[in-house]
Parts: sequence; C-alpha cells; structure tokens
Amino acid sequence: MLRSVILAASRSTRFERLVETAPFTRDVVRRFVAGISTDDALRATRALVADGLAVSIDHLGEDTVSGDQAIAVRDEYVRLLSGLADAGLTPPAEVSVKLSALGQKFDERLARENVQAICAAATAAGTTVTLDMEDHTTTDSTLDILAELRKDFPGTGAVLQAYLRRTESDCRELATQGSRVRLCKGAYKEPESVAYQSAREVDKSYVRCLNILLSGPGYPMIATHDPRLIAIAEDRSRWFDRAPSEFEFQLLYGVRPDEQARLAEAGHTVRVYLPYGTDWYGYLMRRLAERPANLAFFARAVATRR
Repeated sequence: MLRSVILAASRSTRFERLVETAPFTRDVVRRFVAGISTDDALRATRALVADGLAVSIDHLGEDTVSGDQAIAVRDEYVRLLSGLADAGLTPPAEVSVKLSALGQKFDERLARENVQAICAAATAAGTTVTLDMEDHTTTDSTLDILAELRKDFPGTGAVLQAYLRRTESDCRELATQGSRVRLCKGAYKEPESVAYQSAREVDKSYVRCLNILLSGPGYPMIATHDPRLIAIAEDRSRWFDRAPSEFEFQLLYGVRPDEQARLAEAGHTVRVYLPYGTDWYGYLMRRLAERPANLAFFARAVATRR
C-alpha cells in the first residue's frame, strides 16, 4: 500500500511543487542525485571511481514530447561521454539511457537514430551504453532496438525487470555469450495481468531470473539493495563457478554505500547507478517506492529542516 501511495505522489504535480519548494529538499536530493549539470556528474563520477567503484550515469528526463527535446538529450549524452573520456574516467564509467527521453513514445525512428549516435560516442570514448527499461508498454520496442544496436555495438547492455511475468523468458533469450543484462526488481506501477504484485512473488521471480543469467554465458549485472538477494547472488555465483570478473553488482547512488564498499572490498565489481539533471522528482519518488525504507531519511530531513 505504501508503495502505491508513493507512486501516486510521483504523478501529482501539486505534490511535486510542494517537494520542490520545501526547505529540506536540497539535502534529500543531494543524497540520491549527483546534481543538475554535466560537471556535477563528472565530479561525482570521479569520486566514485577513485573509491574503486564503476559507474553507470543516467541523465534524468523521460517525459520528452518533442523532437527538439529528444535531440537535446542526445547531445547531452554525447557531451557527457566526451567529458568522461577527457577526464580518463572510461571504461569504469558508462551511461544508462532511457529511450523515452530520446523520443521513443512519439517517434521510434528518431529514438533509434539518437541512441545510435550515443552508442557511437560511447565507443569513441572507450565505454558502453545500457538501455534502461521503463513501463511494460515499451518493453518490446526497447528489446527490438537493443537487438538492432547490438549488430554494430555488441556491448550494449539490457535491463530486465523481475516483477514482469515475461522476464524469465526474456532472460533465457538474452543469456547469450557476451550479453550484458542488468536484472532489477522494477519500479513502475504495473497491472496484475503483466506483473507480480506481492514482494514475495517478485523476489521469487528475481531468484529464478538470476539463476538463468548466472547459468548462461552472458554477463549478469545484479541490481538490488536487498540484503537477502545479495547474499543469494553471492551464493549462486559460487554455485555456478562465476569468477568476480564474470558478473557485477549494481546499486543506486546514495543507497547502502557501506554495502557498496563491502562488496568491492570482497573483490566484486560494483557499479553505482548515478543520476543527474533537473528532472529529478519522478526518479526520487520511484526510488522511494522501490525501497520505502528510504522514507526514513526523507523523514529525518523533514524533521530537521536542514
């Protein structure tokens, strides 16, 4: 129920204005978002890489409604990738891209052209791109574009969401040689017809999908903050005789930094998902919905008015 309330708030313009103007907002956002500019993203990335962590950077913004907006997002990614290369932050740093930000929902061809340009810039910078997954209505389109991109850019990563009923099948199709697949739980409100609704069912699906990916020849990217699922992943990686270089853990910027450090010290590759940009509100609300325990930090900020 709490998750549903938070997701409803993410769609409320009135609540968005309230959060944006609240005196405590800056401290809350700073924990989960690198900042609003390219320089902010580069600065945070430099600090994470210095700590021995890998990074996947997301320029926030998925409500693109015009070609000009989509091209502006493309250009920002190209600029970011150039900055990463100039700063010597690749290959540890890659980028994550939402196709909706590139025009997917109103001009799929434009989105394809834009993401191809980003992939070309990533290759020139010595790094890779991962295609973020969004609500279930875009899944087929995203996977079709992924298949096309991998013809020229085979390192392009995919994201699969364990709460979707179809994901086990998608894991089997994508668990191929060299295939980079990020497995997450999922953070969008979906109908029961396409998605598991209870946390228990989502967790069980996550483990089934994890076993499929770890048993195949691809490169699993295990994206979760759940201590139990992380422990299961560590155990299953040993069961499938996976060397630390053959998979990685992924966690969100600002969430469980001590666990990020622990996993890295244990010899695992740990990649931090680092968002930046002005469109932080929807992202923040989905993160709170995905892990309602994060509300404790939010509540402390409200109470202290810092």
